[in-house]
Amino acid sequence: MSKNLVIIPTYNEKENIENIIRVVFNLPRDFEILIIEDSSPDGTADIIRRLQKEFQEKLHMVERKGKLGLGTAYIAGFKWAIEHKYDFIFEMDADFSHPPKDLISLHDACLNQNADLAIGSRYISGVNVVNWPMGRVLMSYFASVYVRFITRMKIMDTTAGFKCYRRKVLETIKLDKIRLKGYAFQIEMKFTTWKYGFKIVEVPIIFTDRTEGTSKMSGGIFNEAVWGVIKMKIASFFKSYEV
Repeated sequence: MSKNLVIIPTYNEKENIENIIRVVFNLPRDFEILIIEDSSPDGTADIIRRLQKEFQEKLHMVERKGKLGLGTAYIAGFKWAIEHKYDFIFEMDADFSHPPKDLISLHDACLNQNADLAIGSRYISGVNVVNWPMGRVLMSYFASVYVRFITRMKIMDTTAGFKCYRRKVLETIKLDKIRLKGYAFQIEMKFTTWKYGFKIVEVPIIFTDRTEGTSKMSGGIFNEAVWGVIKMKIASFFKSYEV
């Protein structure tokens, strides 16, 4: 039986965190959860510590001093997962925008389709986004078009943050060399996985915008993606991707 770890970064997620933890643990497959908690002032960590008494050995938390960014949160989680020898490592938001039931679909893509990276894709079968303003839908969709044009990756949802990696992918990627730290981190991780020649499979999901808590999206994040992708592509010409 595989060891499966779901990494969930949190900052001010007290409205969602207990519900998402309970839903994941009630799925008909064995998942553990690692929370990367960035000193939320709203008491998110207190809720997690209470739940750790109930879910001993299954619910883990790494607390960091300050809001240090999405990319660094996941890299901390990846290193923890590698150290503890998990077979499949998942990325997931705390706010239910990523349907927890589709953790099983991502896992199945790795088990049954031999995917090294399975992506929960909003755009592989049309545009499957609920409760987003049209402007944000268009921005997200055309961001993926832009990334495909620059990188030549054949991935429809290049900015997706709902994913499952085989451990060997994260062991191969030089995690400390990943430069993009905001949401563009998701692009760089996919690009690096693709450059190493790993098999990537997109799994259709329906993405639903959060109903509780506050979105972390900002204009600075968007700008990082636009210019960061060009810098990433240029830098790739000078790197070796031999496994």
